[in-house]
Amino acid sequence: MQQTSSDRHEYPAHWEADVVLRDGGTARVRPITVDDADRLVSFYEQVSDESKYYRFFAPYPRLSAKDVHRFTHHDFVDRVGLAATVGGEFIATVRYDRISADGRPASAPADEAEVAFLVQDAHQGRGVASALLEHIAAVARERGIRRFAAEVLPANNKMIKVFTDAGYTQKRSFEDGVVRLEFDLEPTDRSLAVQRAREQRAEARSVRRLLVPGSVAVIGVGRTPGGVGRSVLDNIRDAGFTGGLYAVNTAFPEGQKELDGVPAHRSVRDIEGPVDLAVVAVPVEHVLQVVTECGEHGVQGLVVVTAGYAESGPEGRERQRELVRHARTYGMRIIGPNAFGVINTAADVRLNASLAPEMPRPGRIGLFAQSGAIGIALLSRLHRRGGGVTGVTGVSTFVSSGNRADVSGNDVLQYWYDDPDTDVALMYLESIGNPRKFTRLARRTAAAKPLVVVQGAGSAPQGHAVRATRLPHATVSALLRQAGVIRVETITELVDTGLLLARQPLPGGARVAILGNSESLGLLTYDACLSEGLRPLAPLDLTTAATAADFHRALSQALADQTCDAVVVTAIPAVGEGPAEDAALAEALRSAAETDPGKPVLVVHVELGGLAEALSAATSTAPQAVSKREDQQPAERPPTAARTPEGVGLIPAYPAAERAVRALSEAVKYAQWRREATDPGRVPEYEDIDEKGAAALIGGLLARGQGLTLGADATCELLGMYGVDVHRALPAPTPDAAAEAARTLGYPVALKATAPHLRHRADLGGVRLDLTDEDRLRRAYAELGDLFGSPEELRPVVQRMAPRGVDTVVRAVIDPAAGAVLSFGLAGAASQLLGDIAHRLVPVTDREAGSLVRSIRTAPLLFGWRGSTPVDTPALEELLLRVSRLVDDHPEVVAVTLEPVVVAAHGLSVLGASVRLAPPPVRDDLGPRTLPVY
Repeated sequence: MQQTSSDRHEYPAHWEADVVLRDGGTARVRPITVDDADRLVSFYEQVSDESKYYRFFAPYPRLSAKDVHRFTHHDFVDRVGLAATVGGEFIATVRYDRISADGRPASAPADEAEVAFLVQDAHQGRGVASALLEHIAAVARERGIRRFAAEVLPANNKMIKVFTDAGYTQKRSFEDGVVRLEFDLEPTDRSLAVQRAREQRAEARSVRRLLVPGSVAVIGVGRTPGGVGRSVLDNIRDAGFTGGLYAVNTAFPEGQKELDGVPAHRSVRDIEGPVDLAVVAVPVEHVLQVVTECGEHGVQGLVVVTAGYAESGPEGRERQRELVRHARTYGMRIIGPNAFGVINTAADVRLNASLAPEMPRPGRIGLFAQSGAIGIALLSRLHRRGGGVTGVTGVSTFVSSGNRADVSGNDVLQYWYDDPDTDVALMYLESIGNPRKFTRLARRTAAAKPLVVVQGAGSAPQGHAVRATRLPHATVSALLRQAGVIRVETITELVDTGLLLARQPLPGGARVAILGNSESLGLLTYDACLSEGLRPLAPLDLTTAATAADFHRALSQALADQTCDAVVVTAIPAVGEGPAEDAALAEALRSAAETDPGKPVLVVHVELGGLAEALSAATSTAPQAVSKREDQQPAERPPTAARTPEGVGLIPAYPAAERAVRALSEAVKYAQWRREATDPGRVPEYEDIDEKGAAALIGGLLARGQGLTLGADATCELLGMYGVDVHRALPAPTPDAAAEAARTLGYPVALKATAPHLRHRADLGGVRLDLTDEDRLRRAYAELGDLFGSPEELRPVVQRMAPRGVDTVVRAVIDPAAGAVLSFGLAGAASQLLGDIAHRLVPVTDREAGSLVRSIRTAPLLFGWRGSTPVDTPALEELLLRVSRLVDDHPEVVAVTLEPVVVAAHGLSVLGASVRLAPPPVRDDLGPRTLPVY
């Protein structure tokens, strides 16, 4: 869109956005320009007389030429109009006009504006006005407007509800038969909560459109067996899809009515009735034409299996951008392109719109993978009945997103969050394009059901305009764990852990009972528990002569033991045992587990295919033959892993002790997170924090430039406003200056070289401590000069000695993708060489500060390891909370480093500090809802 030169500002292209509406469809939001006159008139003609009356407070059948000019000519500052469009046509408009205190048209610095909406009747109830309000409010804030006013007729309940439900701080009055609403545009906790709840519902419904369609058209079906399109059609038909199914190919002969019993058409336009989902398998050069036909027919979503897009190079990336833009124009969302497909095993759907030749058995696990190869591996492992992990539950839904151009793991998480058919979510993520949003969604999902993730080391999908995180892979993984994500390393561990969580209750602690008929296998399990941080009890050896009754008795006793939270059963085959003995043992274990269904039970088996199969029983994830029987019943729904089951679930079996114990360890850590998540703590208030003074200081400093590292005095002043006292370090360019600095600070002192290659490197000899008088100070000064060179090279400083303690380091950084991150570790080799650093997202609560200190591997050094004096960890936690408050209150503080922080038995000393300021990165999580730019 272009704007005429008479307008005050260039067309603000950054205001354009795609949004997901309440019903799961999409719309395009963009500024209204002078080129939109015909669209505006056409839109207004389709609005009912009642809606026009509510907008103008009088009968207003048509717009005059003056009205059209006014509503299409904007300066994008004091007068702004936005439109929501579908298929290029307006479905709703909103505008604001800046006004003065007496209600007259005004310019800045006036900070109030009148706002008014008009939504086409056919699109009312889709949440269009709510989405437009979010966007027009963001535009107004950008242009210096802080408050909206709206006048609404009392009978216009829908529009009043749009304003009152938005969550802004507002004032309401009634005068001259009109309701006047005034509300501040600054986001509040409630407005953000409302926005995120709407986002969740809308994105979940957009995925539901793709996974629960009433009808499916496969476009690009070959006339002969073979090929991608024909394979997908066969898979949908053979799975017993309960909705309408259509085969589409322009090459079908004119008179052809069906293909293998499926109605056949030359174009999706020829299909009578609605089509909810289209699977696109045509050559890449024909895809856009197919998308156009689908959009014009009202198709709700697309699965594009066609390849030749971003994975093929720059030209493919541009084709992919055009594909997404074109589909969104018609309100459609896309899985793919280059997708493997989607599966929904629900009895009332039975959709296998994928390249998987067999339908997995219905179950409680949701699967997401970007890669088709990984998707195949996941389904294959869940299918397996023997020779590996025993399948103990099936799949609810499966999404393999291919190039992930539109629908992503975030969208699928939104769907799984309140999907009653999914108890456990397994995800293979090659990248996390929006870590801040993913972490927020993961935390909410993990509080309701387990989320297990393998995170690849890939980059963002080709072509996506997302901010890249600068955080190391390990840091992102740590933040995911903080959010309750069960982070595993391999596909094998993903399936191992998912199967346990899908069918067994969460353990109440880390105490593990071990019993079995092999002493050596029991000891291996014991050692594995120790390695994983569990607390194993002494293994109970039942000997190789143990019968099924012996296993039943031992397992019942172990489950009844109040000192046990979980049980691992180990079993090896006896000579001459066969299927009957395997079945007897499986039944003995299941019946014993029923005695205490609140504790998880796992089996480690060696070469016992029969036992593994018996344990998985009839609800394995092995592929099932599809029956068209009328009496086919949906699979029994097992209890969710989030609660204690009423009846015991099937017992997962593992071929190696290490795999079983690793899965159990993840379940223990997740259960602990769930317990702690019920009381996350609070962000404490400190009366001595001078937030306004710090803001003024930061503003003044930033006025000098776009980004700068503060000097020592400014650093100490800013940190001091948040109660962080930094020991002064006085420069000592000469021996006399060093002596004068020591007299100022008071003996004993330390002499330090601060040259970059010597800073924080006491091991190199650039530090002299406990200098109690001037003679020792001058000798130390000379020694440093002899060792390392002139004072100009050394940059020596003098600092008052701090009490002895443990040297630590505290850092905070603003990452453009993940947000503010607080990090803690021990100074020196532990953090620099071994990477022993813990991380938390800001703002940090008091509970999180405590866990941050205790989560590093070297934490015992803070708590009296080997008889040493414990240090003042409460003072350390308070320091972490104060730094967290600083970067949370002032996003312009983009980096803080406190090193070293010497934590003594009583109190601590911050001996070094640096602060960097810069204009903060844009917080996309505080703005209006939008789909990722592509």
